[in-house]
Amino acid sequence: MELRVTGDNFQSEVLESNKLAVVDFYADWCGPCQMMAPIVEKLANEYEGEVVIGKLNVDEESGISRQYRVMSIPTIIFFKNGEAADKIIGAVSEDELREKIEKLK
Repeated sequence: MELRVTGDNFQSEVLESNKLAVVDFYADWCGPCQMMAPIVEKLANEYEGEVVIGKLNVDEESGISRQYRVMSIPTIIFFKNGEAADKIIGAVSEDELREKIEKLK
């Protein structure tokens, strides 16, 4: 299951992770975000223990969203060694997201 990323755990679970951390910046009212939700959940289960995959609600965590300049949602940011290493903006296929994870992990 994907991790719920908040201001309380962003530092420890994402930035300080020794694994690739994938964060889906989303909102409950966003149609494309809802399309991505089952894909993100499936990949979180598939990569459990290998990759940290989480969701961050932009309405609840606007400070983190601003810090990483998330202007459109869904935006998926890939964090490696505490730094944003790559990003995908908009809804993408499961294969495209899996390919990016494999390339970065």
